[in-house]
Amino acid sequence: MDNKDFRLDGKVALITGASYGIGFAIATAYAQMGAKIVFNDRHQDKIDTAIANYKKLGIDAKGFVCDVTKEEEVKIMVAEIVKEYGHLDILVNNAGIIKRIPMTEMSTEDFRQVVDIDLVGPFIVSKICIPYMIKEGHGKIINICSMMSELGRETVSAYAAAKGGLKMLTRNICSEYGANNIQCNGIGPGYIATPQTAPLRERQPDGSRHPFDSFIISKTPAGRWGTPDDLMGPAVFLASDASNFVNGHILYVDGGILAYIGKQPQ
Repeated sequence: MDNKDFRLDGKVALITGASYGIGFAIATAYAQMGAKIVFNDRHQDKIDTAIANYKKLGIDAKGFVCDVTKEEEVKIMVAEIVKEYGHLDILVNNAGIIKRIPMTEMSTEDFRQVVDIDLVGPFIVSKICIPYMIKEGHGKIINICSMMSELGRETVSAYAAAKGGLKMLTRNICSEYGANNIQCNGIGPGYIATPQTAPLRERQPDGSRHPFDSFIISKTPAGRWGTPDDLMGPAVFLASDASNFVNGHILYVDGGILAYIGKQPQ
């Protein structure tokens, strides 16, 4: 084992939805390890803001306006990436949404939108990237799964269904393309402090914790929410040569929640 096994020098990484949050942190880690960074967002203004934030860190990232649920848009984006850089080595399917609505109150349209972005999107982007990876003789695909790939909870029926499906898509890509030297793994974040989860951490008018915030702290052996930085090391490992014999695995980065039954009520 050599430290260079964790380096990503000369690699080209596409991280979907990496304008902020988890995707931004992963892209930053990859850049620090030598990779060239490409990302997408559906909105040009978010791309412009992200590029400025990357530049503040000394990272020359390239952004594309692209909807991961639109196959033709993804085809054009990936073709342009390969044309400009010559190859595509790493794909992180990070783009995703969540809608916290009780199942019987959720519209079919909302359910389909969540599944479309969180599951069909990774299928589309992976499907289009894999032939380029086969041609190069190697590839790394990392799907951002969730603890909801394993557990259910109130109000997240669509998200849990999509993330459970993404876990199985991860294993199936491994099964179909492992012989092509493509490793497909997932990262299952626990509760991470991002703009998406900010409403769950808002202080109450009396200054006390949000009830859900208290619940998560009590269920996490680490005693805290995760941060995007907590995902950087695992993401680098799964994108690097150090993980060349790791395939079809979901690495849960959750502070121990899935291993813990919780504290006994006082």
